[in-house]
Amino acid sequence: MDEHWRWIWLVAATGFVVGEAVMPGTFFLLSFALGAGAASIAAFADASLALQWGVFVGVSAAALAVLFPIGRRLDARHENASVGATRFEGRRVTVLDEIPAGQHETGLVRLEREEWRAETSDGTALPRGAVTTVRRIEGTRLIVDPAAVETTPVPETPQE
Repeated sequence: MDEHWRWIWLVAATGFVVGEAVMPGTFFLLSFALGAGAASIAAFADASLALQWGVFVGVSAAALAVLFPIGRRLDARHENASVGATRFEGRRVTVLDEIPAGQHETGLVRLEREEWRAETSDGTALPRGAVTTVRRIEGTRLIVDPAAVETTPVPETPQE
C-alpha cells in the first residue's frame, strides 16, 4: 500500500498544478502542488507515510507563506487596473458644449477621442474649453470636477 502513495502524491501534485493554471490568482494551489511534489519525492525515497504527510504539510505551508503574498501583490496591480465604470475616474476631459449651472444639467465633453454627456458634481457651470477631471460615472453621464484646471479655446464642432 505504501507504494501507491508515490502515485497518489504525483496525481495530487498534477491536479493542483492544473487547478492553478485553470484558476490563476494568488498561487494558492501552487503551494499545495509543491507540497505534494515534495511528498512524492519522499515516497519514492521510501519514507514512511507519516513523514510523507509531514513533508507535504511543511512544504505546502512554507510555499504558501512565500507565494501567497507575491500572488496578492500581483493581484493588487490588476485590481487597480481600470475596469468597468471606474476606468475613467481621474481622467482629464475638455468641455465641448458648456455645462450649464444646475443639478443634472448636462453639456458635452471630450474624453480622449470620445464625446460624453457630462454634469458637474455640485451643479456649477463650466464654460466651453474648460479642462477638468472625471470624478465618477453615473449611468451614461460623466460627473466632472467643477474646478476647471485651465481654459483653452475649442474649435467649433459641426452641428448635424
